[in-house]
Amino acid sequence: MRVPFLTFALAAGVMMAGIGGAVAQTKGDWVLGRYKGGDYWFPGVIQSVTDSKAVVVYDDGDKETVTLSNLRPYDWKVGGKVECNYKGAGKWYSGVIASLDAENIGINYDDGDKEKTKTGRCRSK
Repeated sequence: MRVPFLTFALAAGVMMAGIGGAVAQTKGDWVLGRYKGGDYWFPGVIQSVTDSKAVVVYDDGDKETVTLSNLRPYDWKVGGKVECNYKGAGKWYSGVIASLDAENIGINYDDGDKEKTKTGRCRSK
């Protein structure tokens, strides 16, 4: 079976984007950023890009300038592992994404609880 070149090129581009972090990220892209260079990745949108840095407005409303090495393409999907701030009470619990619609996310927590919340209350490793 022959795979059309455009399909192959698109697939290769998507795979390469996930290998080295943020590749060719531009204003308006939804990304995951390492807030303050920490261990967790939080969803946000690039507001602007200059040289090797980007201004990111995170889904929870925080904003910071980060190096492009602290960004990666947004890759959350149903079945993916995340941690979320359960009911916004300040405690983070791990779970699996059950549904995802823009910034609305459904979580099946590892302890059996379920919640519909916003992506701004979640993070990944």
